[in-house]
Amino acid sequence: METMPMPLSPEEPEARSALDDFRITEPFEILSLLRQMQEQNALLTIATPRGASFVTTIFEVNKAKGVVRFAVDAHEPQLERVLDSDEVVAVGYLDSVKIQFDLDGLVHVHGGQGQSALNGRLPREVFRFQRRASYRVRPLSKEGPSLRLRHPALEEVWLDLRILDVSIGGLAVFVPEGTPLLQPGTFISQSLIELDDDTRFNASLRVAHISAVNDAAQGVRMGCEMEGMSGESLRALQRFIDQTQKQRRLMALDRP
Repeated sequence: METMPMPLSPEEPEARSALDDFRITEPFEILSLLRQMQEQNALLTIATPRGASFVTTIFEVNKAKGVVRFAVDAHEPQLERVLDSDEVVAVGYLDSVKIQFDLDGLVHVHGGQGQSALNGRLPREVFRFQRRASYRVRPLSKEGPSLRLRHPALEEVWLDLRILDVSIGGLAVFVPEGTPLLQPGTFISQSLIELDDDTRFNASLRVAHISAVNDAAQGVRMGCEMEGMSGESLRALQRFIDQTQKQRRLMALDRP
């Protein structure tokens, strides 16, 4: 599962607005989510923009004190870097939903018998992102949706790839046999994504994985995460996903 934090403070007003659908500010709901994560012993990644991170769990949510406490090893090598950072975020999953929130007022506390904890203030807002798999849709047309990009290692090579499925955070394309492959982790600074006549936008991509399709496919599936999207692009993509889901439901109803 993807544990990279989503950017919660984008510069563009449109992008900030696009996050409102995922934002939770009601204190009761925030407490409920955190306590569910505690009860399920859900793993959380605590991370900073400079790359310091470690995995932990919530062991106490204290409403009266306004504190959330995380289990931490006193000898955790990344702990000091996290404490020294001005920006810290927690990312984890609750059932099929990605949960993310900023952490403020972090303090490393020591208890008896060598116990150790990381205390932070209860977040004022939490973002709840549905997992990518739940958003993923297959375009209705196999001919139209395409991804166009310049191969980062071969500047003279342009790739036009058929989109297999798309989500609010990523897409998968079919890479025909004989096409120069991109390795997982490769960053593509600019690409053109065209889903239909009304949905075209640019985005940066990061190759997440390469996998087989089937024995007769004569090519492979390449999954990519999308980055650097504007608020307008995010809304256009969400509209495409919603419309495709509705059309597929209608098609299913029309079947005898």
